[in-house]
Amino acid sequence: MSKLRFAVLALAIGCSGSALAQTEQRGACKADYDKYCAGTRPGGGRVVACLNKQQHQLSDTCKKVLASRKAQ
Repeated sequence: MSKLRFAVLALAIGCSGSALAQTEQRGACKADYDKYCAGTRPGGGRVVACLNKQQHQLSDTCKKVLASRKAQ
């Protein structure tokens, strides 16, 4: 396999894993987003910052996703 093909394949696998993780995060926190942060424009970490506000009572699933994101 040429170096270029290998690089493209590695990039595609890396991006798909990242995209999958992001999709799982969105699914886990969708209800919390709709409840607390619906007016927050995505991008630049604004949604995560909104969800991490102390006064929000997030679902356990969303809390776990946000905690694992901090650990990365």
